[in-house]
Amino acid sequence: MKRIQFPPLALCRWLAACLFAVALCGPAAAAFPERPIVLVVPYPPGGAADTLARIIAHHLGDQLPGSTWVVENKSGAGTAIGATLVARAKPDGYTLLVSGNTTYTLNPALKSNLQYDPLTSFESLGILGESPLVLVANAKFPANSVQELIAMAKREPGKLNLASFGFGTTSHFAGEMFKAAAGVDIVHIPYNGSAPAMKDLIAGQVPLSFDTNVASVPQVKAGAIKALALTSTYRIDDLPGVPTLAESGFPGFDLTAWISVVAPRGLPEPVRATLVKAMADVMAKPEMKADLQRVGLIVRFQPPSAYDARVKNELETMRAIVKRANMKIQ
Repeated sequence: MKRIQFPPLALCRWLAACLFAVALCGPAAAAFPERPIVLVVPYPPGGAADTLARIIAHHLGDQLPGSTWVVENKSGAGTAIGATLVARAKPDGYTLLVSGNTTYTLNPALKSNLQYDPLTSFESLGILGESPLVLVANAKFPANSVQELIAMAKREPGKLNLASFGFGTTSHFAGEMFKAAAGVDIVHIPYNGSAPAMKDLIAGQVPLSFDTNVASVPQVKAGAIKALALTSTYRIDDLPGVPTLAESGFPGFDLTAWISVVAPRGLPEPVRATLVKAMADVMAKPEMKADLQRVGLIVRFQPPSAYDARVKNELETMRAIVKRANMKIQ
């Protein structure tokens, strides 16, 4: 009978170790991304936020080789529906949210029943920039400066009206912040969006409003309304002669609509690093900046770490405004 030759013991041990290592490793991890990345917009299609998201998706698709970006509109509940969807999504980098401080600080300051927390539910890929609000008046309004407006309001408390583009919006918060800082009694008139508020402002149905630079600048340049001040800490090129509220006697006044792209908190580190680098690289490109500026965003890119600090600071301020103004959900 032929004898069977078994391999040496050392060789057997080596083969066993190799097989064990293969079993542990399993199939090689797929490179990120291997399927479409969904960018959720918590607003309806066609608006400024939707346009902004599509610009971001287009440029990130070019920046991240092999990636496909899909924009999905999930509007409702003042952005809370889209934000909650992303907060509950698997933190794998394939579901992201692009939104502003309405989602990250205003809603949390105003509403106690949200299904997400801006700090524990999300991690930022970067803050892209911001859009200042403008304190605007009807073209025939007697006051031509903030101080003249305040003098009028103090002579006739409760007689002047101030429009916003909705209860609980950045416009509403800016108005309440201004009223508290100036110590004036002006009546808040909430509208269902910027367009109807601007229409009534131009027609003289309301004398004053806080609105975005995007909506305000064309009307100011056309002479339909006049700009009294900006809510940012800096002037803007489109309205170089218009001072900030900080310059108008209210140091530290700062409230802008700012934009950040966030993911569900808990991304795997390689995925997080890939997305953060792609965002930083694409925001450094002149063509990306130009496209964002065309829709009214003042590009002031900040790294992910800026998000947590900004949310903490602004949330405290917004909660104080809610308490002082006795703002209640309508």
